[in-house]
Amino acid sequence: MRIGIMAGAASIEALVEQARRVEAAGLDNLWLANIFGVDAVSALMLMGYETRHIGLGTAVTPTYPRHPTALAQQALTTAAATNNRLSLGIGLSHKVVIENMLGFSYERPAAHMREYLSVLVPLLQGESVTFKGEHYNVNGVQFRVPGAERVPVIVAALGPLMLKLAGELADGTITWMVGLRTMEKHIVARIRGAAQRSGRPEPTIVGSFPIVLTNKPDEAREAIGKSLAMYGTLPSYRAMLDREGVDGPADIAIAGDENALRGEIKRLEDIGVTDFNANIMPVEEGAFDRTLEFLASLKG
Repeated sequence: MRIGIMAGAASIEALVEQARRVEAAGLDNLWLANIFGVDAVSALMLMGYETRHIGLGTAVTPTYPRHPTALAQQALTTAAATNNRLSLGIGLSHKVVIENMLGFSYERPAAHMREYLSVLVPLLQGESVTFKGEHYNVNGVQFRVPGAERVPVIVAALGPLMLKLAGELADGTITWMVGLRTMEKHIVARIRGAAQRSGRPEPTIVGSFPIVLTNKPDEAREAIGKSLAMYGTLPSYRAMLDREGVDGPADIAIAGDENALRGEIKRLEDIGVTDFNANIMPVEEGAFDRTLEFLASLKG
């Protein structure tokens, strides 16, 4: 199983330095969120330009604000600048952002995603795209970016329809706020089934979890619960927590000593998670450094 971390820093310079550090630690991937801070694809270009081999991924770039042709061109450019180490993670975001804040209709989000992938994926494979749909109409668009190869697409898929789409049309999924039982019985089972029925390769399954190495796990989970409380109120994440049968984000966090963390990560690997994305929670002094060191030891 590949192991990476969710990057995060206060400046572009700090993100680049973090990328160098994580690569030097021997981890496989760096993931970067695209919310209301830096543009993730652009920042990963800079982070990738200053590193040599670590994988880079968006976790995730929302689809609605960016036309698929625009995102494809940006992703291909970033891939070319980083020796084709980019995985493009995309997602619907949430109704409160897309409809309430940005003014787009959030009606029939799965239909939107199907059309989006129908345009985006072939463009990222270097193909010419002609597509006529309800949301997008594209006629003969093709990008030729020197040095760019095929860019994998992973979809933030949680519901049954989205998992089916990700299995049929994309390279995999990336999750957040999903517990272990839900990961195995719902996420892994559904996306693998959809990929198999479509004759596609085994999907990439990126499991993102809050994690911290600590000898005070109960206190750490309490702090994590407070820090991530908002995620427990968003409908798509709330549905996953309810499916798991837990109260909130603290209950799916991985917190404890080396043996506890090693055991949880191994369980995820055993159920079919291909990539572990560690969102290291700095709930104590030194927590980030020692958790990163532990994760690096798993690759030793």
